[in-house]
Amino acid sequence: MVPGVEIAVGYVCAWLVGKARRVAGRADAEIDQGLDAGMDRLHRLVSAKLGTDPALARAREEADAGEGEREPSERTRQRLILALEEAAETDHDFAAALAQALAAVQAAGPVDVAFATGTAKATNGATASTGVVRPGGTGPGSATAEHTGDATADGTNSKASTGVDYS
Repeated sequence: MVPGVEIAVGYVCAWLVGKARRVAGRADAEIDQGLDAGMDRLHRLVSAKLGTDPALARAREEADAGEGEREPSERTRQRLILALEEAAETDHDFAAALAQALAAVQAAGPVDVAFATGTAKATNGATASTGVVRPGGTGPGSATAEHTGDATADGTNSKASTGVDYS
């Protein structure tokens, strides 16, 4: 097992979905340029190494078919993890470059995404959230929420959210 491969695959899938979203005309109003550049570099590195590998091709197809609305399936992600692990295990220079590219993306801050979250319902003074929670807006990196469900707060001091909550 090569450290960081699953995280790298997560970033590659997020890059593919983001590309499909931009092509479909739904780019975010603000893009964290440092993070975006790091993810571009990571994607170029993985694409150059895997080339026409069926796992990467399938991940692209699934991201494009979803027009940026969903990430590749878990099965496709697992295939991509295996392909990337094999590449890193057999090419130590690639493994080092992958670790370096991954560290650069992570240094830009976390990418918190809430997608198709469902419903949050709080009653009797409780709090419910199905999105990204960053108290006081703390933490670097980007936070986005799309296609979130309804939020309902019933009763005194009840609070519910389904998007990005900075309170």
